[in-house]
Amino acid sequence: MMAIQNTKTATRRLFMLAVAMCAIAMPVFGQVVRKDSLTRQRNAAMLDEKVIVGLDTVSIIIPEHNFGRYDRGLYNYLFIPKGQWSFGLSASYGELNTEDVQVLNVLKDVDFKGKIYSIHPTIGYFIRNNQSVGIKMTYSRGTADLANLAVDFDDDINFKLKDVSYYTESYVIGGFYRNYVGLGRDKRFGVFNEVDLSFQSGSSRFKRLYNDEPKDTRTTVTQASFNFSPGIAVFIQDNVAFNVSFGVFGVKWRKEHQLTNGVDEGTRFSSGANFRFNIFNISFGLMVVI
Repeated sequence: MMAIQNTKTATRRLFMLAVAMCAIAMPVFGQVVRKDSLTRQRNAAMLDEKVIVGLDTVSIIIPEHNFGRYDRGLYNYLFIPKGQWSFGLSASYGELNTEDVQVLNVLKDVDFKGKIYSIHPTIGYFIRNNQSVGIKMTYSRGTADLANLAVDFDDDINFKLKDVSYYTESYVIGGFYRNYVGLGRDKRFGVFNEVDLSFQSGSSRFKRLYNDEPKDTRTTVTQASFNFSPGIAVFIQDNVAFNVSFGVFGVKWRKEHQLTNGVDEGTRFSSGANFRFNIFNISFGLMVVI
């Protein structure tokens, strides 16, 4: 009889404990449901939010198909609307001059003058919200003149170079497609992916003395390349953005034809691909959107 009474008492206590836990859990569950409902309502209101662009109204969030199984709540905000024009420009310049410079006891009497510069304009049109196509051009030129250089490692390894000059010039034109992803409603920060197909034509000239005889080598270069460059864009003013892009992937085909002192040295074809981040292929520039 005592065992039966103890069993009934334990069962009653378990039942009362379950009822108490349900009473505590119901408000919490109700709060979770209400918060989830409020989140859905807020997201729905955000998806329906419109902004005025010119004479039209555009959704502030660009609708995109979710290819994944779950909705992670990530949105592509409107960054640059359809119908806008973009004009970009980047330029670089470098110069180095030395005269009678000595490096340790190895390099002596270094007389060198060199400079290189390039200009890179672009023009694009936004065919869709956050998506543009356009044309990019590049002109670059570099010169280097080595009047004298003495190398002295020891009595057995020492030599001198003088009257060496190098000149290069190239033109590049290509088309690109750029897709932006806006990171906020304020249209201040965005990231982009750019794909471009470019064609290059250029030439170089290398003059030096070889066995006290002048050598003049001229090389003409033709190249085609396909590149992928992600980047970051920041609007520093309403219509002016600062861009940084990184070259991480590229495929190129190159043809070189060489003449030395007017004699045909031959033609070489080469191709290659680059699948890694190149610290020397970082571009900075400004873009104006109108």
